[in-house]
Amino acid sequence: MPTNEQRRATAKRKLERQLERRAEKERKRRLYTIIGSAVAAIVVIGAVVATIVITNRGSDTPTASSETTSTPEDSPSDVPAPTDGTPLPDFAAPAGLGENCQYDKTAEAASKDNTPPRTGKVPTDPAEVSASMETNQGNIGLQLDNGKSPCTVNSFASLAQQGYFNNTPCHRLTTSDSLSVLQCGDPTGEGTGGPGYQFADEYPADQYQPDDPALMQPVVYPRGTLAMANAGPGTNGSQFFLVYRDSQLPPNYTVFGTIDETGLATLDKIAEAGTADGGPDGPPKLDVTVKSILLD
Repeated sequence: MPTNEQRRATAKRKLERQLERRAEKERKRRLYTIIGSAVAAIVVIGAVVATIVITNRGSDTPTASSETTSTPEDSPSDVPAPTDGTPLPDFAAPAGLGENCQYDKTAEAASKDNTPPRTGKVPTDPAEVSASMETNQGNIGLQLDNGKSPCTVNSFASLAQQGYFNNTPCHRLTTSDSLSVLQCGDPTGEGTGGPGYQFADEYPADQYQPDDPALMQPVVYPRGTLAMANAGPGTNGSQFFLVYRDSQLPPNYTVFGTIDETGLATLDKIAEAGTADGGPDGPPKLDVTVKSILLD
């Protein structure tokens, strides 16, 4: 029969084992908490980096849109290049394409007088519309993709015909490996202006469900792409950008045309001179003024 001293020793060893198990559980709990916090931080940082780049209002953060939300105040950042060089998705006409184009008034007044384009149904035929963009640095021929982004082309053509783009600056040039574009379409030249209305995204954003995580993953916008800048979903206005070298962007910048070889030569000349301050993002060193945009 165990003595009192033996019972006390046994109880002491049992208590020590319990305390050791509790300490081990607490150590693991703290470790898992630290790991979880680190993973959450990485996810948040990744989301912020992926939402990025060319915008049209100074108060917004990312992206390229019809009103250059990517402005000097936005501090747009480069998007990490997709390791597989993911291309833009193949086009499949979404239901109701061009049947209900709406141009909603914005809180900000128009930077230059204009009449918003007609709303409702717009034609998708012809599928392509030629336009000529004359700048003080050379001509840029455009082929507007009316068959894929008819609401966007309808707005761009309306503004062009009203002379909205005449004598306006191209205020932003980016020259990094992942983002190489010239941004125009803001009469103020500050990257914060627009036509006083905004409209929904089209191709390639309309190839995804609105909650699809792929909308946050960069794809390749190839050299020669004409696309809209924006300040987030559905905020297209008048700012647009011209891609002179393959660039990485999430697929939420509406593509509405292509640039001809003459135009690319003009863009190459502007890009070669770099930005005014020599950095990767800022006003172009060569002053670039859009004299006019005319439909052919």
